[in-house]
Formats: sequence, structure tokens, C-alpha cells
Amino acid sequence: MTFINERSYATIENPAKVAFLGLGVMGYPMAGHLAKAGHHVSVYNRTGAKSNAWLSDAQSAGANAGNLRTGATPREAAQGAQIVMACVGNDDDLRAICLGADGAFAGMSAGSIFVDHTTASAEVARELYQAAKQLGIAFIDAPVSGGQAGAQNGALTVMCGGDAPAFEQAKPVVACFAKAVTLMGDSGAGQLTKMVNQIAIAGLLQGLSEAVAFGQRAGLDMHTVIDVIGKGAAQSWQMDNRGRTMADDKFDFGFAVDWMRKDLGYVLGEARNNGAHLPLTALVDQFYSQVQAMGGGRWDTSSLIRRLKR
Repeated sequence: MTFINERSYATIENPAKVAFLGLGVMGYPMAGHLAKAGHHVSVYNRTGAKSNAWLSDAQSAGANAGNLRTGATPREAAQGAQIVMACVGNDDDLRAICLGADGAFAGMSAGSIFVDHTTASAEVARELYQAAKQLGIAFIDAPVSGGQAGAQNGALTVMCGGDAPAFEQAKPVVACFAKAVTLMGDSGAGQLTKMVNQIAIAGLLQGLSEAVAFGQRAGLDMHTVIDVIGKGAAQSWQMDNRGRTMADDKFDFGFAVDWMRKDLGYVLGEARNNGAHLPLTALVDQFYSQVQAMGGGRWDTSSLIRRLKR
């Protein structure tokens, strides 16, 4: 079994009926952990073949086949679910799976909960919170951090915005693929927290890129350098997990530059709304546009270093 890795789950006395919409590199293993933990899981993906492949993989991982099904539309997948989760591409994708005759909201019952793990804007989170509220549905914006590896390991960090009662109901289910699930505030607060996360990562990666490029130009063995300085004040997740691959010029994995630019677009848009000054973030966003122009839209975000070696 490769699409999820082994982990322990809390004992589930009453399995929840859960729908998961969007089986991309994150959603596929996240839904897998829900199934492996013992919940009843219905899945939807725009490509039906992906849903069928997930069913096969989930059963191979040990999930009970009788607890699994697919839906041809978000509405069909969401029918009967107590909690509907989603992880899609952007604001427009999120609206498309939530709203309209075939959207998830049309299939959900009053009292159910929609948990959105998409990295999207705070604006769309607040918009869908209000749309759901009119139907008696709770909406929680719950973007994640930890990347594909975190999803496969069931060790994501989940930052949430919404109403506390709905959050407390959903939290044990979300915990099936998370190491931390935290309510950050009202609707939109989860997305705002993810923006803080992306601002910090952007600055760290630019600094690490310059450090590695400088060390290589100076003739140092950068693997040894990273081993040494990674035990001091310069240590970071990025250094531990990307420093050596940056030195080796390997970027065919991880979180793509295209996705980071989408996220930074949300960050810079929100900054214009709230008056925050983000000069470094805006600069790094432009650096990423240069990486895209080099053909690196699907390279890992650590590929910033390639700008410095042209």
C-alpha cells in the first residue's frame, strides 16, 4: 500500500458518514485515512476513473468495501453525509462543487457540516459560510499544511475558521489525517492563518536559496554545511527537507510553483484589503513568476534557487 502510510487512529465507536470531494494529490490520501480509520466514505472527483481507482486502493489498504461508494456529482456524493469535506484547486472550483443544482449543498441536510480543506481566499470562505448558513449547514474553512507527505502520513496541520460547535463535531473526523486541528477564529480565520504560513515559507525559501547558492559558489560541501547549521539557529523545516535537494538541483516533487503563486495571489489580495505591507512576499511572488517563465511551473517551490544560477 503506497497511497497512505501506516498510522494509528483513535477508536471510533460511531463511524461517521463522510463525503470527500476532490481526489488530487492531497485529497486522495486524506480520504484514504478516513476510510482506513473506519468511517463510511463517499467520494467524488471530476474524473470518475480516479474515484474508482480510489475505491480499489482504499480496499487494498484495509478499508471495509461496504463502507465505500462514489458519487457522479458532488450532490450525489454528499447525500446522507454528516460531514462533507473538500480539497480542490481554487475559489472557482470550490464554488462549482458547493453551489448549483448538482453542488454539494443541494445534497446536504440541515445540521450537516461542510469542511473545506482547499487553500482558497478568506473572501470565498465567508461567502460560502453565509450560503451554507441559509440552508442550515455549517461551513468550516480548514486549509492544511504539511504537503503530500503529510497527507500520506496522516500528519497534516489543519487551521480552521467557523463556529465552535460545528468545529468540535468535525474535529475527531479531521484528526484521522492530522496531527493538529485548531480553531483559529470566525469564518475565514483558517484561510488567513494559511496565508501567514505561506508568507513565512516564501521568505524562508528565498533566504535558503541564497544561502545554498552562496555556499556552492564558495566551494563548500553543502550537504555537510546543512548538517552543521541545521543544528543551530538557522534550522527550519525547509532546510531539513529541501536544503539537500536544492544543493542537488532536484525539484521534480513537492509543492508546485504554480500552486504557490496561486496562494500568494490570495495573500497579496488580502493584504490590499487589510492594509498589511508585504514587500518581501510581493518580491518573492515575482521571483516565482521568473521560475514559471523558465518552465518551472510544476517544480517544487524550493526551485527558487535556479534563478540564482542562470
